[in-house]
Amino acid sequence: MSLGDDQDGSGGYGGTGQTRTRYPEGGADVYGGARRGGRSSSRSLVTVVGVIVLLIAAIAFANRGGDDSASSAEGAGGQPKATTTAPSGTKPVQSTSGAIPTGYAHDTQGAQSAAANYAVALGSADMFDKAKRDAMLQVIIAPSRVAAFQSTMDRAYTAAFNKNVGLNEDGSTPTGYTFVSRTSPIGTKATASSGNNATVEVWCSGLLGMAGENSTNPVTNSWFTVTMKLEWAADDWKVVTQSQKEGPAPVPGDDPASSADDMAKAVDEYGGFTYAR
Repeated sequence: MSLGDDQDGSGGYGGTGQTRTRYPEGGADVYGGARRGGRSSSRSLVTVVGVIVLLIAAIAFANRGGDDSASSAEGAGGQPKATTTAPSGTKPVQSTSGAIPTGYAHDTQGAQSAAANYAVALGSADMFDKAKRDAMLQVIIAPSRVAAFQSTMDRAYTAAFNKNVGLNEDGSTPTGYTFVSRTSPIGTKATASSGNNATVEVWCSGLLGMAGENSTNPVTNSWFTVTMKLEWAADDWKVVTQSQKEGPAPVPGDDPASSADDMAKAVDEYGGFTYAR
């Protein structure tokens, strides 16, 4: 039960008619024993105060800043410390170029934030539209590598490939269907960083397929890791090379697959995020 939910669906908590318990007359409690006096109230007050103090301490601990050094990110035996996922306090992005966040910090955290957001862009449905794809590549790829990336992508996103995922040959979506192509970063790791260059791995979960009645390409989930080499160019992090490998993938759960209508509705209603390390 979440906070604010009714206890029994009838407005027992937070409603206009709160549930009340009438105790038997004569001072007996509901368990048949004698009702306690002020000592019970005092104990309750001490318990509440103790809980509040623990909460304050937990919040203070969670908000402590982390050390940027490599030694602070790993504990004994290479195991991550709590600071690995602690908020850095650094604003992840200063501006956007269209739908793609840009303007990252010139440090390792900025490189990781850039790689995460660039993975989202490179795994989006817009990649199947040549005009949109070329525009995105101009934003996220190093200037010296844009032409090569465009040529590689043109060879990959062919009419046959579009048809294979359920699209029309020109990359448009058939009437009555919703095309789904989304990448969600789960985490990032900088494997190399030195001044104006960085190598970042982005662990991702992806959705790909066609939502709609009678679709022969239903939306499926995959897990993969994208490795990007980035350089600092034009006052921002830009991709020099990128590659992808499968996994790590968790054991599938027991969640039943949603209907095509529910999947299409979710894609239309739920927007993406700006990711940051």
